[in-house]
Order: sequence, then C-alpha cells, then structure tokens
Amino acid sequence: MPPPGRYQFVLRPGQVVALTALALLVFGVVMVNSAGMSVAPVGADAPTTDGITVWSVLLSRPTLYLGLAVTALAVGSILPVRRIADLSLRTKDAADHPLDGLGLYAAGAIGIVLVLCLVYVPFLRREVNGSARWIAVNLPGAGAVSVQPSELAKWGLLVLLAWYGAKRAKYLGSFTVGLAPALLGVGLIVGVIVLEDLGTAALIAGAAGVILLASGARVLHFAAMVPFVLVALGAAIVTSPYRVQRLITFVNPYNDPQGAGYHMIQSLQTVTGGGGFGRGLGHGIQKFGYLPEDTTDFLYAVISEELGIAGAALVISLYVAMLFAGLMIVKAERSTLLKLFGLGVLATIGFQAVINLAVVTGLGPTKGIALPLISAGGTGWILTCASLGLLVAMDRAQLRDQIEDAQDAPERAVAVPIPEGAQLPRSLKPRIRLGSTR
Repeated sequence: MPPPGRYQFVLRPGQVVALTALALLVFGVVMVNSAGMSVAPVGADAPTTDGITVWSVLLSRPTLYLGLAVTALAVGSILPVRRIADLSLRTKDAADHPLDGLGLYAAGAIGIVLVLCLVYVPFLRREVNGSARWIAVNLPGAGAVSVQPSELAKWGLLVLLAWYGAKRAKYLGSFTVGLAPALLGVGLIVGVIVLEDLGTAALIAGAAGVILLASGARVLHFAAMVPFVLVALGAAIVTSPYRVQRLITFVNPYNDPQGAGYHMIQSLQTVTGGGGFGRGLGHGIQKFGYLPEDTTDFLYAVISEELGIAGAALVISLYVAMLFAGLMIVKAERSTLLKLFGLGVLATIGFQAVINLAVVTGLGPTKGIALPLISAGGTGWILTCASLGLLVAMDRAQLRDQIEDAQDAPERAVAVPIPEGAQLPRSLKPRIRLGSTR
C-alpha cells in the first residue's frame, strides 16, 4: 500500500491496450492526411483550395473511420466475454464424443469461405490494381464503401479456432480427430484467400498455427506438414508471374529500377530521407508522385521521412507496449477460449506489423499488407479495434475477480495462536501514529 498522503497511478494492461490503440489511430489519421497531400496546379483556371487544415483533417474519411473504430473498441470492452465464452462451450449432450463440435466448426469454416467468395460476385466486386480483394457496399449517406472480406475472415477464423481449441483440447494431441479437421478448415479458407492475396493468406495461416499449438497440438505433427506447405507455397508463387517477379525484384531491385524495382527503390529512398528527426510533418517529398501506395501499405516510409528515426521508433514502441500489455492479459485469463482468442489477436497484430515493416524497409518482398491501425483502411481499423476491445473486456473481468478475491480474503483467514513471549515481525506489529486518529 502507498504511504498516507501519496497516490500511485498504475495503468492496468487493458488500459494500456486501449490507450496505445487510440494513439496509433490518431497517428494514422494525421499521417494518412499528410501522405495524401498533392501539389495543386497554378494558373488562372486552377481550382481554389485551402490545402490541409484542422477542419479538413477532422472531416476527412480517416477521422470517420477512427470514430467507428473507437466505438467498436468501446463496445467490445463492455461485452460480458466470460458469459459468452461459457455459453458457447455448453452442449446439450453431457456425453463426451470424439466428433463433438466438428459439425459447428465445419459450418463456420464454410460460412467464412462464402463471405470470401463475395469478391467474385459481379455487382459487388471491386478491383484495385488488378486484384479483386474488395466488395463495394452502398450505405445511405456515405455512398459506396469498400469492405475487404479477407479482414472479416482473418478475425472470424480467430474466433472459430479459439472455440475449436477450447472445445476439443483433449483431442488436439491426435492428428486424425484433432489437428487434421482444424487444418482442413484453415486450409480451405487460406486456399480461397491465396487466389488474390498471398500475404494475407500467410498471415492468417501463421496466426492459426499459433492458436493450434497453444491449444495442445503437437509440434511433430506440424513439422510433418511443412513439406506440404512448402509445395503449396511454391505452387502459389510459380503459377502467378507477378509473384515470381516480386521475388526476383527483392533479390536485386536495381535490375529494373523504372519497372518492377521502382516500388522498393522509392520506399528505401523515402525511409532513408528523414534522418534522425525527419523533414517535418507534411514536408515529405516522396509522397508527391514518387512513392506508390503512400497512404496504405507504405505509410511507414512516409512516417520515417517526415518524422525521422524518432517517429519511426515511437510507432514501434507503441506496438511493443500494446503486445506486452496484451500478453499480460492473456497470461492472467482463466477461460481457455478467451486465452486462445487473445493470443490469436496478439499474433495477428504482431505478425502483420512485422511483415509490413519488413516490406517497407526492403527486408522482404513487396506485399499488400497494411500496418495495423495506421495504414488507411476502414474495415481493418474497425475489426482490429473490436478485437482489442475484447482484450480490454477480459482485463475488466480479471479485475472483478481480483476484487472478489480480496473481499473473500477475511472469510478465508485462519487464526494462528502466538506463543507467550514470542516476538512479532516488524511487518506484523501495529503501527501507532502520534496525532492521528487513524
């Protein structure tokens, strides 16, 4: 206990998760607006513009997405996650059966696949740079809004696998009735995603592997599947000429500096152009027609140029703080389902951030992986914050447990007789303060 008259302000892990998410979102809104700047034409016929102002930022679409993401975070944080987890694991049949839960898992996997197939519906699909990864939904008052089904699949699969791992934990040590059905569902979902987006498919597969290993699957079984995964990965690359070209470009982007290597070269020049403290917010050069995808996949390069090493390090430190606080929540959680889901959320955010940073800094081949909570994207921001909100709800449930345990502590106390003449330790002696009635 703190000494009388002094106060200690200690943030709980859930509060750290919420604050870091909010900081990253605000950072993203500012930087997306900065990266979206353009050079206005000069002349009598040129349109008048006020440029970037406080009001233009507050009324921009990224700010709208920030509001929706914060709302999703708040809603997720107040959900009764323990009650939901307990209800989802209940079964009418008290008898345990090796096939229990497989039907619901199969239905969930098929449902996710159907959502992914919406990108092939003619009146819904929306192509960007030759890739059909989005669907266009018309909302009243907002017009056409792009939704990325792979984002829905990414977070939905985490819930499904966490439920599977908690429901069938005792069977995951067996390959035939435990791991194989789980891998079949994951493989089906990843196989549909890989047709359009290899990077997201690899991200989902990695997070799924973390959940299954934490659920009790054997490492030996995963090791036995590595050759098949490598063959599938090789087939996905070889059958797509642009993926082969990206690998060749990664080895030496200067073989075609104005063609295939242009993207990576411009990204490296942008990252190294900021120095220690950057050119200043809004004063970047590469965003003016040189760096492609500057508001989305390569926004971190703009951050490095305008805010330098200091700004880039600040972003990384926010991710580290979020992941560390989230890991504390996961370790303290008593519900297996929630523990597995929380671990999947942390793995997804961590892997996604690492992949994006590797691509931007030239440590990996170019992939369309956004930086979580920073790169422009409404679906990603909202669903990521909703998942983090569930982590906050888990922390709130743990706080209630601690309060209840503290209230029950006097009832569990046991009187210990003290021998006559025994000396009490100083920590147990009553303390008397002169001039105090407490």
